[in-house]
Amino acid sequence: MIIQSYDFYYMFQKYNCNLEFGGDDQWSNMLGGTELIRRKLSKDAHAMTITLLTDSQGKKMGKTAGNAVWLDANKTSPYEFYQYWRNVSDEDVLKCIRMLTFLPIEQIEEMNSWEGSKLNEAKEILARELTTLVHGEEEAKKAEAGAKALFGGAGAMSDVPAFVLKDEDFKDGKIDILQVLVSTGLCTSRGDARRNVEQGGVTVGDEKVTDVKTEYDRSAFEGEGLLVKRGKKNFKKVTV
Repeated sequence: MIIQSYDFYYMFQKYNCNLEFGGDDQWSNMLGGTELIRRKLSKDAHAMTITLLTDSQGKKMGKTAGNAVWLDANKTSPYEFYQYWRNVSDEDVLKCIRMLTFLPIEQIEEMNSWEGSKLNEAKEILARELTTLVHGEEEAKKAEAGAKALFGGAGAMSDVPAFVLKDEDFKDGKIDILQVLVSTGLCTSRGDARRNVEQGGVTVGDEKVTDVKTEYDRSAFEGEGLLVKRGKKNFKKVTV
């Protein structure tokens, strides 16, 4: 609480920020900031909260819960941002549409009766609306096309998120599968990568990789590269 209060105090002084906006679970922390500003500067600052966004199990969606999605494209690419919302649960999609989009309420109310495949359509609407809002219409179209390319629809592989391996990723012209997974960000560590390979969750191109010692020459990633998948929803087109 003390740190967050001081953050607000600093932002007020340096950037003239006089309103802190956040989830309703942060109300007391935010009031601490307004009080600090009042006492030290004799000026008014304000706090405003909104309903906390939770999933269908009541868990908070955010950094603390380990399921954060970032607005910064360097932390969450437009494609990953699109996929995050495309993959919300059936129980959460309409709540997210209501809370996070600017769709007409009449249109949202019509979705209340949607079931089965129609809920997938609702998820696509949610993902497209939010990606357009944050990253723009062009990036939203690219993200949607990339998803269709990978999951059976019409689309171009050029729209699939790519990762370019660096020279230092290779040793004597080769790179093992664990380093591929770590370098691309598909796994957080070599230990994490090892577990995914041993559990049969990694595919390179059209082949499932089960040997953690599997290596690739640099030439394997030349041209259009190789599609590397971890699980069903995490993948990168890997090139050099």
